[in-house]
Amino acid sequence: HTDYALRMLIYVATRPDGVCTVNDVAEAYGLSRNHLLKVAQTLRDLGLVETTRGRAGGIRLAKAPADIPVGALVRPTEEELSLAECMQAGGRACAISPACRLKGMLHEALAAFLAVLDKYTLEDIVRNRAALGPLLGIAEAA
Repeated sequence: HTDYALRMLIYVATRPDGVCTVNDVAEAYGLSRNHLLKVAQTLRDLGLVETTRGRAGGIRLAKAPADIPVGALVRPTEEELSLAECMQAGGRACAISPACRLKGMLHEALAAFLAVLDKYTLEDIVRNRAALGPLLGIAEAA
């Protein structure tokens, strides 16, 4: 879900007019339209995109790309950030859990991973729009 959410945001942010359809994204990346519909709904629910129904409808960013931190997108869209079973909510207890130090290390590593993502925004990802556009089949604005 996170991968597709990032791809959708990159696509929308790369468009000169800032508007697209789920079909546009699906065709550009060769992805399932049905799955992308769910992703668009998630992004709308998170307040990252606005969606409009109908013939002239589409998807547009609800915030400027510079106001969309990558880490803030990854946390709610990634179903499971646990790196080991012991980190899962309701996960089974591991036989060595009472003496294991790995869980703390993994929590620290995950926090560092997310901290790096928090330093970047969607704007950082699409700063090279001129190179991304042709790869996504997006023509430059006139």
